[in-house]
Amino acid sequence: MSHNPFDLSGKTALVTGSSRGLGFVMARGLARAGARVLLNGVDAKRLQAAQASLKGEGLAADVLGFDVTDEAKVVAAFGKLDSEGTAVDILVNNAGIQVRKPLLEFTSDEWRRVIDTNLTSAFVIGREAARRMVARGHGKIINIGSLASELARPTVAPYTAAKGGIKMLTRSMAVEWAAKGLQVNGIGPGYMLTDMNQALMDNADFNTWLMTRVPAKRWGKPDELVGAAVFLASSASDYINGQMIYIDGGMLASM
Repeated sequence: MSHNPFDLSGKTALVTGSSRGLGFVMARGLARAGARVLLNGVDAKRLQAAQASLKGEGLAADVLGFDVTDEAKVVAAFGKLDSEGTAVDILVNNAGIQVRKPLLEFTSDEWRRVIDTNLTSAFVIGREAARRMVARGHGKIINIGSLASELARPTVAPYTAAKGGIKMLTRSMAVEWAAKGLQVNGIGPGYMLTDMNQALMDNADFNTWLMTRVPAKRWGKPDELVGAAVFLASSASDYINGQMIYIDGGMLASM
């Protein structure tokens, strides 16, 4: 039987912000491809429910709860994995938040909270994962960007700055670690049907604009990220590095 390059059996994947939303969907997709997934978040009940859901499908899932913005807890979490003999083969930096308001109304604390959650956490967790991956000579890091990695719109300036940073952080990680056997790439979701976008989905004017702006004429479905996540986590992408794959219904291709 021929080797399946998308098979993740025997691999362990840590997905941050995976108790719900896109993170949970990607974690489930990686688990269905054979990986053992480590679910991350700060809400213990939500994490337990997510774990139970995956185990109900017969999938391998454990919980690794920590706040991605607390560097000491990140370092401690990786130390715990080291003590257990668990190697993270795949890291998906997905954790993120959104705050919407005009740029002139943002406080410095709000700015820092968005940047710390969406960008700085990817650096800190990516650094800790990569230290182990470099020592082993292999590893996959997937940073979750956004259309906002390329385009700006009003009221989400900190998020846009963070996601633009994710694109360049991904390239920087790839440039430094490619020769060590790591592949670092990103996924940029378009407008997806998620809780984070609920305010936009409820806005009739925005929804009408989106239907004219996106060539596919619809919102994206969270499950439509899974193929790219599995691909970038697998040996099928071993010579791909520093790339952002946009899953946006053709939005970036259209004027």
